[in-house]
Order: sequence, then structure tokens, then C-alpha cells
Amino acid sequence: MGAAPQAPRTRVTARARDLRFDAGSLSLNLVATVGRRPVGPVERMGDAERLAAWCSGVGLTPAPGYEAEALLRSLHALRDAAYDIASSLLDGHRPSPASVDLVNGLAARETPAVRLELTPAGVRPAPGGDLLAEDALLSVVARDLIGLVSDASRRERLTMCASAVCRMLYLNPASGRARQWCSMRRCGNNAKAAAHRRRRAATAEG
Repeated sequence: MGAAPQAPRTRVTARARDLRFDAGSLSLNLVATVGRRPVGPVERMGDAERLAAWCSGVGLTPAPGYEAEALLRSLHALRDAAYDIASSLLDGHRPSPASVDLVNGLAARETPAVRLELTPAGVRPAPGGDLLAEDALLSVVARDLIGLVSDASRRERLTMCASAVCRMLYLNPASGRARQWCSMRRCGNNAKAAAHRRRRAATAEG
């Protein structure tokens, strides 16, 4: 990628550290665990508590006994590779071979097959079928990224928030109007408020 754009300096608030689950795909939700990338990165998933909250938010359940620090390191590495690859679809840079190799290697690992069981009350998912060992959890995320890159319609919907501070990657909805902001409640309202302040200042100066 070329030189990183210069974003205005802003305070790192508690809201800036909030986990985001609205990027439109599992792998992009992982990328969104770093805010304000690439100029002033804000870590949103830096400890075991945040890791558990993220897994819960995206519907992934690590198997009991997992090592949080090890899983965090692996997810952070996958996150960097996913950002490298996904952002290349927007700015045309060539992703690192290491990023591609990491995603391919993780995606090749087997995930457990989901199972059903028959009970007196009827059929239901077998208990524990959603529990994922570390390799399986990483594989699910890597496969999601490959699915995004492989799907022309999803690639076309990939965009970057227009906020110079945010720059979050997300998928626009498949139907309806494309969004300029990752969230109207967040960056959209901030942009409207800033524009309003500029107009008032210009009027006052006039």
C-alpha cells in the first residue's frame, strides 16, 4: 500500500474502543477489532475478556479449555492478513504473499461437522456441535474471507467508511442505497455535525 492518509487527531473515547459487529461479514468483523486503521489504530480486542465478547458477538464458541492468549495472537495475525487482503480489493495494492499463505493455511484446516440428534421431542442440533477448537475457529474466519474474495457480488459491495478517522471496511447491503458511512449513528452523524459547525463558522465570519 502507499503512504497512509493523514487523519485529524481525535480523542480515543470508550466508544472508539467498542467492538463492532456491523461490517457485514465474519472476517470483516474481525478486521473491525482494530479501529481507525491505518492512521491511528485503536485496539478493540486486546485481552481475554474482549476476546470472549467478540466470539459471542459473532456467534463462535471456543471449546472449553482454550488458551485465550494463544487464540488472541492467532486472531491478531489473521486479522492483519485479512485487512491486507480485503483492503487490496479497494486500493489495488498487491497483498503480501505471507498474508495469502496464512489465510490459505488456516482455511485448509478441518472444521467439525455439524450433527443432529433425535429426541422424544423431535430433532435438534447435537449438544456441543458448535464448540470450536482453535484451529477450527480460525478456519471458519479464514474461509469467510476467501468466500468474500471469491464472490463478485460481495466484492462489489465492499467499501471503506468515508470518515477520515474511521476508515472501517464493510459490505454495503445487497439491495437498497449504498452507504457512505459505516454507520449513520456513528460516523454519519459526526460528519453532519462537523458540516453544521463549518457552516455556522462560515456564516459568522461572513
